[in-house]
Amino acid sequence: MAEKCDFFILGGGIAGLSAALAASQYGRVILLTKGKIGETATEKAQGGIAAAIDQIRDSTQFHFEDTIAGGAGLCDEAAVKVLVTEGVDRVKELIEMGAQFDRAETEAGGTAFALTLEGAHKRRRILHAGDETGREIEKTLGRRVVAEGKVEILQQMMGIDLLVENAQCIGASALNQQTNQQTNFLARSTLLATGGVCQVYLHTTNPEFATGDGVAMAYRAGAEVTDVEFVQFHPTALVQIKGFEDIVALPRFLISEAVRGEGGILLNNKNERFGDELAPRDIVARSIVEEMKKTGEDHVFLSLKQIAPEKIKQRFPMIYKTCLERGLDITKDNIPVAPAAHYFMGGIKTDINGRTNIDGLYAAGECAATGVHGANRLASNSLLEGLVFGHRAALAARSEFSESSPTPHTPSPIPAKPRLKDVEVQRYKLVIKSALWQGTGIIRSKENLEETFAELEKVERQVDFPAVSMEELELKNMLLVAKLITRAALDRTESRGAHYRADFPKKDDINWKNHLVYKLGVNS
Repeated sequence: MAEKCDFFILGGGIAGLSAALAASQYGRVILLTKGKIGETATEKAQGGIAAAIDQIRDSTQFHFEDTIAGGAGLCDEAAVKVLVTEGVDRVKELIEMGAQFDRAETEAGGTAFALTLEGAHKRRRILHAGDETGREIEKTLGRRVVAEGKVEILQQMMGIDLLVENAQCIGASALNQQTNQQTNFLARSTLLATGGVCQVYLHTTNPEFATGDGVAMAYRAGAEVTDVEFVQFHPTALVQIKGFEDIVALPRFLISEAVRGEGGILLNNKNERFGDELAPRDIVARSIVEEMKKTGEDHVFLSLKQIAPEKIKQRFPMIYKTCLERGLDITKDNIPVAPAAHYFMGGIKTDINGRTNIDGLYAAGECAATGVHGANRLASNSLLEGLVFGHRAALAARSEFSESSPTPHTPSPIPAKPRLKDVEVQRYKLVIKSALWQGTGIIRSKENLEETFAELEKVERQVDFPAVSMEELELKNMLLVAKLITRAALDRTESRGAHYRADFPKKDDINWKNHLVYKLGVNS
């Protein structure tokens, strides 16, 4: 079975929805979501979206400077300029669509957006909707998509592989998770907006479906990937509380950076404050790791006692409720926290319009590497990136797609039964996640990275057969992405941003102020 459209989009988060809204003005759009509508990393985003809305106390130039500084020398300045300038317009469009960001009273008696401060931002520029900003944005974009009725959304469909003919992407194959049937989607332009990869780590804040599918699909098809060694570890994820062990298998619950922005402080097990809570995330994460090593504990504490209880409940209702359900009253109790894998700065190499090195293939959002984050992403720039570059990619695709309709393809037959039982898939996934956490985590070294790579190659030999189910596809994708991250971490013999080598602890601008690019069969 084959479906035809003008624009084919894989991913229903902020980048995919932003692209769908723009593309739907120019042709037929089909959008696939791996889960149900709304089950995305966007929906989980707590803190906010960064934009220089306050033109009196802030500016796009200040936002530009903060982003460049945070990127540790590897940001693409043109991409950052696009992000901070067009970001203001995109956020204003969200507001016009009805997005309800928090407001506060002004001294003049009116109201204004209640902008907050987060790590490495020197101005208050974070718009938020309580601590469920991602959900509010996703609902706003989703309502507009549904109201316009121009986008066909297919749920519980997972991409298998891109279809490339004569060096041009003409669509992708996808698996219906309910029927296990394959469909080919043929399109004039294909956009990958599949989100992140951090389920390759044992401890992560990412939802279970963040298995690097788009990055793996693109790499197998011959697309370039870059900056894959730069994985951001969020400093403050909730560590399991005694008596609630049944939750341990789930992704770690994120305690938003906005909590520290509003006055939360880090304490060790002696109740001593340490570190700079609003330093870039890589610095805060490493300071926590060092503190845990000193004390022999698996966590430190985040104290909110400097914040008024009513403000905590009003500003962070979801965090307050979730912690209460797990035995913590954060208006009184310190929160046990530790770093967890959170965001992928690397991905499919694109220009500022989302173009890849394959004609007809575009990428946006966390699966793409535009260069806006460099070696370390600033808090709340991720939602902005998806909003801005999803929109740009759709417009670029419209101006460039082939006027000829792609030729029909017969889907490859899918064998009736998977080779692995679910328990076997989960065991292999656990091996990958544990190996990455131990060897390709917050602090890396040649010895540990080589051990990790050898472990991954061992798994690869054991699962050397075609994937035929969603679980097997995820396993294969995780394995490929894990190898790419580890290979790049081995190759970059310096420390920069989120990539820290204990055996090369200093930044080396002479030899390493550049980007590692990988392509199937050719690495540079």
